[in-house]
Amino acid sequence: MSVNLRSFLASAALALASLTSGAVPSMAGNNWDNVATINVLDGGPTADGRYLGALHLRLEDGWKTYWRAPGDAGIPPQFHWQGSRNVADLRITWPTPEVFLTSGMRTIGYHDELVLPIEITPKSPGKPIRLKGRMELGLCKDVCIPSELRFDHRADLAAGRHPAIAAALAARPYSASEARVRGVTCHLSPTPYGMKVSARISMPSAGAEEYAVIEGGGAALVATETKSWREGSELVAEAELLPARDGPVAVDRSALRFTVLGTSHAVDIRGCTSG
Repeated sequence: MSVNLRSFLASAALALASLTSGAVPSMAGNNWDNVATINVLDGGPTADGRYLGALHLRLEDGWKTYWRAPGDAGIPPQFHWQGSRNVADLRITWPTPEVFLTSGMRTIGYHDELVLPIEITPKSPGKPIRLKGRMELGLCKDVCIPSELRFDHRADLAAGRHPAIAAALAARPYSASEARVRGVTCHLSPTPYGMKVSARISMPSAGAEEYAVIEGGGAALVATETKSWREGSELVAEAELLPARDGPVAVDRSALRFTVLGTSHAVDIRGCTSG
């Protein structure tokens, strides 16, 4: 493929979502400026010397945005941190998203608001921290539009625990051990354009309706929509991994990520063994 597959898929997804909603996005006669706003929350220092903050996204009534793996016709958010100061590392915790079914297409995301906790490792502990950058995202209601939200915040190093950040952290998916996952095996098979992943997840049910998502574990691979179904004590999940750019497809089983979204809870599983 001679084009960046991720950009192509995002553009195609936006167009497809817009067409299936019965309208094509147009700025004429509409004001999209207030559909979404963003600000940064302070959560204070952690016990291990890091700092806790969060991006707080507010959406107008009826609008939604997308999870990191957005489903059939969603747009994955992208973050740019240029201008941040005294930041050695950032780790985002995603709260459990919802599964939406619109015009026969499944998308995964959030409505009303989203609090994304961010654990910051400072380069120089105790020194001022500045979190600056932008978030590129898709927003959908009757139409779908791309958006870019900018933020610039100097952290309050003396801040205490923030209830909204605590609630978002508590809303994360269960870990594999918490969900009593007994094991995950993966079979890899080449396809004309990439690699097919067939996984068998041995775990108790996460609810009456379960939907699994397979991620390639990095920006080099893009996953197609995951098909999943239950076979007794195992959840079977299949997806194709495609290269984001020209080149061979190399799949590291230990880097694969499986998320199971159920009606009772969600589960975040890292890696699989050969099977």
